[in-house]
Order: sequence, then structure tokens, then C-alpha cells
Amino acid sequence: MTLISMLEHAIEHYGSRPALAHKPKGGTYQDISYTELGKSVDAFRKGLNALGAQKGDRVALLSENRPEWAITDFGSLKTGAVTVPMFSTLTAAQVGYILKDSGSKIICVSTSRQLEKVIAVRDEVPTLEQIIIFDQIEGEPPDGVIQFEAVCELEGQETDTAANEDDIATIIYTSGTTGDPKGVMLTHANFISNLQACKSLIEVSDTDVLLSFLPLSHVFERLGGHYVPLFSGSKVAYAESTFTVAQNMREVAPTVMLSVPRLYETMHDRILRAVQEGSPIKQKIFHWGVSIGSSVSSAIQKGKKPSATLQLQQNIADKLVFAKLKAATGGRLRFFVSGGAALPQSIAEFFHAAGILILEGYGLTETSPVISMNHPGQWKFGTVGVPVPGVEVQIAEDGEILTRGPHVMKGYFNNESATAEVIDGEGWFHTGDIGIIDGDGFVKITDRKKNIIVLSNGKNVAPQPIESELVQSPYIDQIMLVGNERKNLAALIVPNFDALKAWATENDVVTDDIATMLETREVRQLIQSEIRSRLTDFSDFEQVRRFTLLDKEFSQEADEMTPTLKLKRNVIIERYANAIEEMYPEDA
Repeated sequence: MTLISMLEHAIEHYGSRPALAHKPKGGTYQDISYTELGKSVDAFRKGLNALGAQKGDRVALLSENRPEWAITDFGSLKTGAVTVPMFSTLTAAQVGYILKDSGSKIICVSTSRQLEKVIAVRDEVPTLEQIIIFDQIEGEPPDGVIQFEAVCELEGQETDTAANEDDIATIIYTSGTTGDPKGVMLTHANFISNLQACKSLIEVSDTDVLLSFLPLSHVFERLGGHYVPLFSGSKVAYAESTFTVAQNMREVAPTVMLSVPRLYETMHDRILRAVQEGSPIKQKIFHWGVSIGSSVSSAIQKGKKPSATLQLQQNIADKLVFAKLKAATGGRLRFFVSGGAALPQSIAEFFHAAGILILEGYGLTETSPVISMNHPGQWKFGTVGVPVPGVEVQIAEDGEILTRGPHVMKGYFNNESATAEVIDGEGWFHTGDIGIIDGDGFVKITDRKKNIIVLSNGKNVAPQPIESELVQSPYIDQIMLVGNERKNLAALIVPNFDALKAWATENDVVTDDIATMLETREVRQLIQSEIRSRLTDFSDFEQVRRFTLLDKEFSQEADEMTPTLKLKRNVIIERYANAIEEMYPEDA
């Protein structure tokens, strides 16, 4: 069984049903049926053959989520080629590195902007023979560039390129929070085993609609928002951009949606901000509704049925408080799925109180990706669920999570030494994450092994739980702890500027200039108070003693975050070295 045989089975069974949906600029969503998808995949596959693509060749893909992404992926796999997806936010230099390291022969790009990146570096990539562009470009394409539609009209020779399950399907380059990215080789069998395990726990069918906005170049969306739904007869609708997700949710009315925690945190913050701006009576009704929802959630988590009185109160709360939230998701959502980073437990509990379940899972690119997950029949907030069927998990003596099974990658492309560092002689993959398995079999992540802060007194601090607690403050948007080999912890904090401006206005604090406002005694006292009140349950050595307020947020554009919105800690530490040193004057 391969990804292509799975696709062909879906095309045969769901023919006229919608497979994909996209929204042209200024238009409305348009459906593409499974039959139409199959024809497009075959046309592109023939075009690739005509361009000389052979089994084992690497076909790179630099594009935002759109129908051509899916067609390119499946068409390449059908030729026996290996796809090399890239984040559309990468720089020209990063694109050049991946093209050269992977030895890509062909690259497909979405827009003229992406084309410029490739043209800027193609002389450095001797293996690159052809560039295919999805968008229409005016006039004659540059040398070596061909339109996607033109490729689909080429007639290549029929060749026997059938892949087998052990063949490499894709090489996905890790986002590289430190050092150069490594190419993770995943086989057809890796993906098939993982999607079958996930499908056995979460029912996805031809009645489901997914809104896809996380990058398809990331393995989480690739499996959960691409292969799983398309092999289940579902419809995948592509968001126009990350900035239009809220609008597209209302238009598409998804039943299932995947996201990183940042979306849920943003939704939560907007709701609280709207409540704060409302009248006292509206605030009282909101907090009453959350209290009722929390009681219902607590009963469900304990395996109990809420009382008749509580159910009646929940129905009222749903109409008065949570109806707008559910309408904002399109009104048909069965559940959210969260991955890519840690989901604060308080966020999961808030949404469940509102009647929306967020199922958190855990995995890495190297594990295809899912290792464990919460699912509708078995979930526990604050954990990343139980290991999925066929996957082994154990905790090493130093607390590192190890996993073994058919989901573990074939290895890093052209990098045997790096492969040997993470896969031991018994086949255990060393995740680099620290965690535990509780008495009920649920996995709980403490932090990344390399993120552990070792204070000068020898105490080990996991920053993630502390950071997750502090970003629950309405006045803190982003935070990164520092303190390695120092006496105590300090933090770089990006405030929630909107909330802080509103507070400053109410308290007669100067707000004309952000940087000036952040230096005022009143604002610093506010943040200090938030830190103290929220860390009361943490040990003395886990307290944040000092902090610096930053006047701009961490971003992908500044190379401070990965495409899945994880902080690049080494980059940030280097960039803010002076600010960090100023927080430790005794070390000067």
C-alpha cells in the first residue's frame, strides 16, 4: 500500500464528491471533485515524465497552500519522484541550501515572488534543470521556466514508476531552530502506518470539511490536513492566507480544523478583550457562562453526566455567551486539533467550557509525525494523549522521550552521522523532548531537552511550563526565559500592546510612544505584578526575577520564529545579548 494506491482508491470511491476547494481573488469558493483531482494529477505526472523526471528524482515545492500543491505532490509521487516541500517564508539563501542539499532536479513555485528566490540561487544548484510556476506570468517565461498549465499539456512516455511502500515519498527539511536544517526521509510506509493509526482513533469521513491554513510543507498539516482527509473522502478547503482564517472559517464552516496553539490563544485573547470592553452586566453574564461551562467540562472529564439542572444552565449559557464563538468557527465544528507546540491547559479548558473540544497531539517530522494524541474517546487536558496504535514510547533515565515503530523516519538525507545520533542500535528514536507517562498512560511533555536552563546553582529549569503560564496574562503576548549559568531567571517579554494601551489610557499613563510607555514605572509594576501572581505555584528557583519589555514582537520575518511559530531561542539570545546582559549587572 502506498500514498498513490490510497489516492486512487479515494478517487474511485468518491469520484464526483468535492476533494478540494479554493477561493480565487475577489471570488467565492470553488470545488474540485475527486475525479477532477485525479485527472489533474495524471496530466501533471505525464508532464513531469516529458520533462525527464524519473523514479527517485527530487521535485521541490515552494508554495502556499493551494490546489496545485496537492496536484504537484501526488503527480510527483506517481512518477516515483520524491517531493521536497519548502515553507513559502524561506529566504532565497535558505531555498538555495535545500535545493543544493537535496539535489533537486525540478522545482515548482507558486508566484513571481517565489520565482525570484529560485532564480537568484539557481546558478548555485547544478542539479536544477527546470522551474515550474503556478501563477500566470506576463510575456515569455525566463529561460528554464515553464507554466504549470503548459506542463499539464505535455505528453510524456508511459513508464513503470510504481513506488513500493519502502520507497522514500518525501524529504522534509526541519525548520532548524539551531544549525542548518536536516532532510528527513519519510517513506510511503511511514505515512501509511501513521495515518491508519490516526484514523483508527479519530473518525474522518466524506461528510467532513477541513479548512487548511497551516503550511502543507509542515508534516503535521501534510498528514492531518492533506493525506488523512483526502483518503477519507473529506473536502479540504484552502484558506486564502493566515490573515483571512477567521473570515474563511465562516465561509467554509469546517467540521474539523488543525492549528498550532497560537490561533487558539489569539481567539481566546480577542474574546477576553471584547468582554473587557463590554458593559458590567455583559461581563457578569460572560463569567457566569464560563463558570457553568467549566462545571460541565469538569463533570465530563471525571466521566460523569452533568445534572439536569446543570445541563439546563449550560443550554442558557450556550445561547447567551458561546453562540457567537461557535458561529465564528462556522457553526459545524466537531473539534479542533492542536499540534506543533505546547497548548496551554487553561486554553483547552476554556474552549471546552465553551463547548469546543481541542484535541492535542504530539510528534516530530522524524516520526511522520504522530507519536501520541488525545482523541474523542480518550483525552486529558495538559497532556498530549496516549501513544497511537503500533507506536512504542518509553522514558529514558534522563527523562527524554524515546519512540520506536513503523512511524520512525528512514534517516536524514546524506547524513548518516546525524541519523546515528538520534536512532540507537535498538531502533529507538531519541526525540529530544523531556516528559513523563502518567498512571493512565497519557504522555506529558515538560520541555525540549536543549531548552532546559541550568542555573549557576545547578538547578534545572524547564522554561515551557513557566512561559505557558505567563502568556495567560492579558498583558503578555510573547515571552522567552533566559538564565543559563546565571543565578536566577530573567525574561524577554513582548507585551500585548492593545491591552496595555487600553490599561495605560485608563490609568493616565503616557501612550503616545510605545517604547516610552514600556519604561514607565506604572507599566513595569503591572507586568511585575502579573508575573508574581501567576507563578505562585512554582518553586523559588523558577521565579522570574527580572525582565525586559520589547517594543516589537518576535516574528518569522525577523527570523526569530520558525514557520510553526516556535521561538528560535539561539537567534533571540544573540540578537538581544545586550538587553540580557543588562538584566544581570552583577555578572558584568
